[in-house]
Amino acid sequence: VYVDGELTIDDFQPGDLGGPLELPGGTYAVALTAADAEDDSEPVLGPIDLTLEGGMNYTAVANLDAEGPPAANLFTNDTSETAAGEGRLTVRHTAAAPAVDVLAGGEAVITGLTNPNEESLDLPAGTVSAAVALEGTTDPVIGPADVEVQEGVLTIVYAWGSAEDGNLALATQTVEGLHSGPDGVNTGSAGLVAENGTSVWLFAGGAALLAGLVAGGVYMSRTAQARR
Repeated sequence: VYVDGELTIDDFQPGDLGGPLELPGGTYAVALTAADAEDDSEPVLGPIDLTLEGGMNYTAVANLDAEGPPAANLFTNDTSETAAGEGRLTVRHTAAAPAVDVLAGGEAVITGLTNPNEESLDLPAGTVSAAVALEGTTDPVIGPADVEVQEGVLTIVYAWGSAEDGNLALATQTVEGLHSGPDGVNTGSAGLVAENGTSVWLFAGGAALLAGLVAGGVYMSRTAQARR
């Protein structure tokens, strides 16, 4: 992973978590290359310009679009305050797959979610058995998997991979402090460390992103704060 032409994370494997990196707010060019690349002159994705505003919280996603080619998207993470006893669950469709329904306890709670969109729910704290099915069906193509909704925590679940290649998977990311200032912890395969700064992850999944892989997922946790 190169940021503004500088090698930032070397040999970044699918599912890895890198960082956090502390950066001031501004616009940064991020490029993903093959692991053996000598520089970022021939990226497999990018360069992608990420503009970070102070006090905001983002996830930048380099993923497959619904038809399969690589794409890039920037999500703004909703870190607004939640009610006492509740947490926030956000589901993002970043997979090479058609529209899906998200099931909780076997019932569709989110319907017709398409790549690269998201839906959020504020829920009572507890464990949700979540699964992803093709729109209008109840036969899971991902899961079911237990997702913990914690009080005052934003839990982000990504559906990624490729339906055609049979490697769809879930990845989770959490952001704490929705009752105060957003902070974060490492959980599953993604996490955040932030202190009143602007934060952004990079998540990549797709055949073209890492040579020889049908689908991959990589995460980069970045905190945009003054360090220079």
